[in-house]
Amino acid sequence: MKATTVTVDRAASTTYTDRRGQIQNYFDRTAVAAWATLTSDAPVGRIRTTVRAGRDAMRAKLLSWLPEDLHGRRILDAGCGTGALAVEAARRGAQVVAIDLSPTLVNLARDRLPTDLRGTVDFRSGDMLDVGLGRFDHVVAMDSVIHYGTEDAVNALSKLAERTSSSILFTYAPRTPLLAAMISVGRLLPRGDRAPWLEPMAKEKILKLMAVDICLQHWQAERTERVSSGFYKSQALELIKR
Repeated sequence: MKATTVTVDRAASTTYTDRRGQIQNYFDRTAVAAWATLTSDAPVGRIRTTVRAGRDAMRAKLLSWLPEDLHGRRILDAGCGTGALAVEAARRGAQVVAIDLSPTLVNLARDRLPTDLRGTVDFRSGDMLDVGLGRFDHVVAMDSVIHYGTEDAVNALSKLAERTSSSILFTYAPRTPLLAAMISVGRLLPRGDRAPWLEPMAKEKILKLMAVDICLQHWQAERTERVSSGFYKSQALELIKR
């Protein structure tokens, strides 16, 4: 069964559009098999074991920042991958729209959806900024803006904020010397094995850009937490509408 495809009907920066294309190509072609294995229970190597553990911990943290009872709430899982977070939100009663740039991963997510949750998650392939997705109570963007520069990432959050009433939870790659070194090593790998590189961000710059953004001026940063597990380094930040 093919994923429903959506497109963005509003202008995006050239850098955002270029990076979006690189990300889609990587996750829909180069890394499909590896990503399917990483997000399953199949055995993986030592490095990927730490990445899997880190992603599991981050997903649990973001879910803990959402209400336990999500009945009547509409949630956007922005960058849903193979759908693990969407499944947990649906189990709490949420109406979930789960979108990812990769049609292949979205089809895999749909295939993995438990039978008892069929019809509770609307899986789409396309851009998370598509206004056609409608309005939401909460948006979760786990590791969905980590490949974009800070300006493009905050601009994306601004566009999501226009259609969100309660909270936006997102993760970013923290700017640390260790992560910078890891990224440099990654860039030495053969081109065919490389993921789109991370774009480390500083919380201070994110907040500075938010303060002058017309849509994000009405939002404030609340909880934040870092997950560090081997090669997985990610910082979660909760934005609440005032």
